[in-house]
Amino acid sequence: MKLLKLLALTWISVLVSVAHAQDRTATETAEVGVRSLLETVAENKEYFMSDRSRYFSEIEAVLDTFVDFNAVAEVVMSRYADAATDAQKERFANILKSTLTRFYGASLVSYNGEELVFLPARQQSSDPRSDQIVGMELRGDTSLRLQYQMFLNSSDEWKLKNLSLAGINLGRQYYTQFSALMSEYDNNIDQVLDNWE
Repeated sequence: MKLLKLLALTWISVLVSVAHAQDRTATETAEVGVRSLLETVAENKEYFMSDRSRYFSEIEAVLDTFVDFNAVAEVVMSRYADAATDAQKERFANILKSTLTRFYGASLVSYNGEELVFLPARQQSSDPRSDQIVGMELRGDTSLRLQYQMFLNSSDEWKLKNLSLAGINLGRQYYTQFSALMSEYDNNIDQVLDNWE
């Protein structure tokens, strides 16, 4: 009987958590994700030099909560996505998860409790399902500006599918790399994925 009560309570807490996630705006989702990410960086930065796999594993766990890496893969593949199989897209999503975790984790390792400020929202589309841009800035001795492109997934949860860091649009940067590799490997997507760095 105790086990059934425990399972019921666990299930209820999962449902409540999902419901809260669905009630969040794009900005709230980004804010919860970024604050959790910064806390994780602060708590684990000592491992960046001594145990990088542990450090990046912690970063990846947080990114998984608010980033849709399959959508990121679609953004990066852009016009090549239609030619890719589902397995290739999934493989590329996993490659990008690793790439972005390392890029983002290394970029934030110097974080020392700087103030996080969310910037005023841009004029959004009248379509409530359209993508939204969430801007923020880490302010300290040096400032770091970020922009998240958020979209509503099929479960009506806001997820990140592209980001700009210090003015660099990562989706565009990675698309340029993907496109160059497609030219180099005669549009062979498997070879492109084999040679992604």
